[in-house]
Amino acid sequence: MEKTLSKQGETYFLNLRFLLILTVLIGNAIEPLIRQMDSVHALYLWIFTFHMPLFVFVTGYFAKGTLAGAAGRKTLLQIGMQYIIFQSLYSLLDMTVFRVQNIHHSFFAPYLLLWFLASHIGWRLLTLAMHKFNPAAQVVLSLVLGVLVGYLRLDGAWLSFSRTFVYLPFFVIGYHFSFDTFVHFFTKQKKRIAAAASALLLAIIAMYGLHMPEGWLFGSMTYMQLGHLEWYAGFYRIALYGLQFISGAAFLAWVPFRKRHITDLGRRTLYVFLLHGFVIRLAVISGLYNYMDHPLAVLMLIAGALCLAFALAQPVVRKITHPVIEPPVTWITRLERLTWSRPL
Repeated sequence: MEKTLSKQGETYFLNLRFLLILTVLIGNAIEPLIRQMDSVHALYLWIFTFHMPLFVFVTGYFAKGTLAGAAGRKTLLQIGMQYIIFQSLYSLLDMTVFRVQNIHHSFFAPYLLLWFLASHIGWRLLTLAMHKFNPAAQVVLSLVLGVLVGYLRLDGAWLSFSRTFVYLPFFVIGYHFSFDTFVHFFTKQKKRIAAAASALLLAIIAMYGLHMPEGWLFGSMTYMQLGHLEWYAGFYRIALYGLQFISGAAFLAWVPFRKRHITDLGRRTLYVFLLHGFVIRLAVISGLYNYMDHPLAVLMLIAGALCLAFALAQPVVRKITHPVIEPPVTWITRLERLTWSRPL
């Protein structure tokens, strides 16, 4: 049975989605500086403990009602078109304008942030494949797959294979998530405790966690690529899942339940996600980061990243870039009908 979104749940998750895209831009903006300032490094690690798991969780939640049938097929086609278009655009600009070195350009190797599109297709197909299991069994199975995929002797970045399975549990949980149950459970007192836990985690990372290997947080590498050939390497991922669940649940305390200005902006986070990489690349080649040697400059950089997110989420950006960001796919289905209707 297809699921529908409650109005309050939709509002909350739109708010969450925009807050998450803010953390994505902040994380990408400060990444070149994490070896220069411990405070920046701590903020970066803290963000990576929750922002992608929660983004996948939100994606799963909004997949309710569009996973199967005509709607699901249309969504898969559109994601595929987005991947082809932006993989081509980013690769072309890398070779001609940005001139980035040591990047392998291939449709089988998602370009940086585009791994999310490749994995999104995988999450939808895998969730459909598990539909005969009850929700609890689906979550357990996805966690097992997320742990086991690390043992494979392959390049985890190939078609975002590793991330697809590593983040699958968050998509499945989001898909089956009951907002009504969440509202009744997440009282004001629990929200305060969660907010305090989120801030405390940032402080703990700043004091004791700066040596945390970032590769584990990315989810893109197998245990072999991370330098762990031990039979028990999977337990590290289980521990990481625990950290991500705690950090993600704690961050939910910062999300407003009621409709705000960011609610409408949350409807256009895909535009922010796919377009901001061009600006980040321009900032890098412009030499801007050569002047990021003072905390005040970093604060200005973060403010700029926030402004960029708000700017790219404006309706005018959607109006201009809509054909590229959300390409029409009806012509594909029409072409398929014509092909199959021809007599042999």
